[in-house]
Amino acid sequence: MNLEKLIELYPRIYHMAERGTWDSIRTRGLMSTTAVLDHLEVVKRDRARFETEHRDQKMDVRAGHPTNIVLRDQKPMPEGRLLQALTDGTTPTQWYKLINEKVFFWVEEERLHRLLGARDYRNLEHDVLTLDSAAFIPAYAEKIWLCHMNSGNTWPIPHRRGTDVFRRIEDYPVKSSGKPVKAVVELVVDYAVPNIGDYVVEVRRMKGSEVLGVIG
Repeated sequence: MNLEKLIELYPRIYHMAERGTWDSIRTRGLMSTTAVLDHLEVVKRDRARFETEHRDQKMDVRAGHPTNIVLRDQKPMPEGRLLQALTDGTTPTQWYKLINEKVFFWVEEERLHRLLGARDYRNLEHDVLTLDSAAFIPAYAEKIWLCHMNSGNTWPIPHRRGTDVFRRIEDYPVKSSGKPVKAVVELVVDYAVPNIGDYVVEVRRMKGSEVLGVIG
């Protein structure tokens, strides 16, 4: 896929974060689970429950400590349903590790609202980051993957997936018009975005699809 076409089609991208985390994200960067564990110097023997096992609820990495970071749950991809979905020999453990090494963005606001309105999240408040694609995508192009599906969800159907659902920008299949064969759903970045504040154009405090205020 052409870089300019990607920006044209998706001029804004979105990230849904926990309520009250924007100040920390702006200071420390937007980190994947793996980056968080590295940042907090979690040693190898203590990492598995965060990094390679199913998180069915939010988890504190260093509960009670001033540097604590809360990891979001991964309720929509329990191991049993991943076993039905994975097609290329990848194990659930390997899939969790792969997902946890990346930072995820929606490329369309409709998908963001769908997640905000999901049963487990609709009554919670979130800090929603909006990024300018024209500034962000060229800066991180070599670390970006595109995905045509919600890679972290197995409901209501455990749609088939393997590691090849993630494609580098230049490898993402397109039509002769330059538009994608399958619409992009996720824009995914390796490891972390340390300078996320340089690309954020708005931060909204939201509950479901209701905007409670603009906080950044």
